[in-house]
Amino acid sequence: MNRSIFTLLAAFAVIALHPACVFAKSPLGDRLRERLTERKEKPDTAKGAEELAYGKDPLQKLDYWRPEKAGSPLVVFVHGGGWKRGDKKATELKPTHYLAEGYAFASLNYRLVPANTVEEQAQDVADALAFLMKQAGDLGFDKTKVVLMGHSAGAHLSALVGSDMTYLKKAGLNSKSLRGIIPLDGACYDVPKQIADGGDLMHDTYLQAFGNEQARQLSLSPIHHANAPNSPAFLILHVQRIDGAKQSRALGDALKKAGTKAEVQGFDGFGLKGHAEINRSLGDPDYPATPVVDEWLKSVFAK
Repeated sequence: MNRSIFTLLAAFAVIALHPACVFAKSPLGDRLRERLTERKEKPDTAKGAEELAYGKDPLQKLDYWRPEKAGSPLVVFVHGGGWKRGDKKATELKPTHYLAEGYAFASLNYRLVPANTVEEQAQDVADALAFLMKQAGDLGFDKTKVVLMGHSAGAHLSALVGSDMTYLKKAGLNSKSLRGIIPLDGACYDVPKQIADGGDLMHDTYLQAFGNEQARQLSLSPIHHANAPNSPAFLILHVQRIDGAKQSRALGDALKKAGTKAEVQGFDGFGLKGHAEINRSLGDPDYPATPVVDEWLKSVFAK
């Protein structure tokens, strides 16, 4: 084939495959463009952190940022990624912001589905907490003032560890080991209901993580474990996704019914873009959720 003709055909193929052309008016195109926008070059948010291993698996590691003042509280972050992907470096603005607030900060990796189970992931979170607390003196934070925060799948894992005491107990901790839990825009606090009502977009991901057996799905649902004992306080945040908002309110109601202090607040943001924004923007003083979290942390750490 003539080289110039081949080059022209290749150019047309690239244009035709571009999401702005093929998918311009489709929901798939909207989601693709959102993800392409989110894949802008990001700074190395792990700068200034120490990488520590809390287990033998390569993924059982965490990044730790020391506080300026010894004996400060600690915020621990659990990344999202559909239980099958993600990384501890997805902290965005949080390390800088919470260090400035006078806290230590940690972000942890955990083993991923399908090589490992959600049960093992929750145990990884609890084991990482125990690992940190055992070294609190050397790391410069107060082990009696620790809050667990997670986004998306990390929100589910954080809420599960804060409600089903199986994981903390196995790690040598208890319901009072944490001051509170901050789930950020989770949508799987009631797993069977989310699988039934959550639509097609994440359906296969949920089944891969939680399986088909309802007994197991219930055992991995924070709402199913909302009866006391729980971690002392929950701040449950969500954007305006129908399933995330509904599940967040349901978890808050279940916890409050059991006598656990729980606050639920919603913020602007729709679809995947809003879901990503609450993680990306938390720590920006102009983002509405930032002062809400700041005040809540001050209140739970003051006790």
